Parts: sequence; C-alpha cells; structure tokens
Amino acid sequence: MHIDWWTLGLQAINALVLVWLLARFLFRPIAKIVGERQRAAAALLADAEAARHAALDARQQAEADAARVAEQRGKALDEAAAEAGALKASLIAAAHAEADQLRAAANTEIAAARREAARSDARRASQFALEVTAKLLERLPPEARVAGFIDGLAAELAKLPGELRTSLGRADAPLRLVAARILSAGEQADCRRALSTALGHEAVLSLGVDPAVLAGFELEAPHAIVRNSLRADLSLLQAELQDREASHD
Repeated sequence: MHIDWWTLGLQAINALVLVWLLARFLFRPIAKIVGERQRAAAALLADAEAARHAALDARQQAEADAARVAEQRGKALDEAAAEAGALKASLIAAAHAEADQLRAAANTEIAAARREAARSDARRASQFALEVTAKLLERLPPEARVAGFIDGLAAELAKLPGELRTSLGRADAPLRLVAARILSAGEQADCRRALSTALGHEAVLSLGVDPAVLAGFELEAPHAIVRNSLRADLSLLQAELQDREASHD
C-alpha cells in the first residue's frame, strides 16, 4: 500500500485550519453566548433566590410584627383590666370610707345628743330636786336650816392652810357669810364663835342672804370659798351624775 504523505499533510493542514476556523468563528461565539446565557440565568436565579429570601424575611417580619402587635394588645388589655380593677377597688374603698365616716359622724352626733340629753335631764333633775328640797324645807323649823350646818362649816374652814386661815376674817378682809335667810342675833353669835375658833382669831363677818342656798352656809373670801350648804351638796351630786353618765358613753 502506497501512502501519499503530501496529500495526507495537506489534509491535516486543512483539518487544522478548519478546526481553527470553527474554534474562532463558531465555538467561541457559541461558548460566549452560552456563558452569557448561563450568567444571565444565574443572575435570574440569584435574583429569584434573593426575592424568595426577601419574601421570607418580609413574611417573618410580618409575623413578628403581628405577634408583637398581639402581645402589645394583650398587654394593653391586661393593663386596662388592671386599671379598671384598681379603679373599681378604689371606688369601693372610697365608698366604704365615706360610709364609715358618715356612720362615725352619725354615731358622734347620736352620742353628743345623748350626752346633751343626759345633761339636760340632770339639770332638770337637779332643778326638780332643788324645788322639792325647798318645798320640804319650808315644812321644817327655820332653825333646822341653820343650826345643823354651823359646825360643819367651821370644820371645812379649819381644813384650809394655816397661813390662809390667818389672813381670813380680818378687819381689812372680812369673810362674807351667806345664808338662805336672815340670821337671828343668836345664830350670828354662834357662827362668829365657831368660825373664830376655826380661824384661831376673832372673825370679822359680813352677812348676806341667798334663798338659793336652801340650807346651810357659804363663806366667800378673796382667795377662798368654803361651802357647807344644801345647794353645794346638790351641785356636787349633779356633777357626779353627769360624770357617771359621761363615763358610760
């Protein structure tokens, strides 16, 4: 078999030229176009993926916003309920406090009215006792309204401090002796004698009359008052009754 090397070489050169031409004018443009298409497709895919991620992010953000809004709404409702409960409790407490104040004020007024009624009753009872006593004393001998009280008056006078008794009943400061009626000369002498003994010196007296004394005597001096009278006893009894009534309140 005979091989024509020149023909084979020329065909090889033609093949190489053809390959070069195909590579330069066909394969490269096609590869370039394919690369551009691939890059465009990759860009589209990247954009689509970015859009998908953006959509997912937006969805997640929307869900987070909705959850936050729901949480805030729940908190707002809870706060509103708490405020309403606190306001209700405050109104109830204020109503109870006002009711307690009104009740306390009413009780105070009732207690004051009771005390005033008790004092009024005590005053009326005292006045009634004075009137009854005066009527009863009218049935007694006049001497009974004087004689039985002289020694008691002297005894009360003797209880005063010594310095005070020394200054009483002097000519410059006489004792005022008040009785329920005008004293007889003998009664005046008995009073002066008993009071002088109690004072330790001669007593200088000025006499007075006050029917409200009822019975007994009342001594008045600038710095001392000594009473041994039925009026003083009734006043003391009235004060004790009022104190007892007040302690019961």
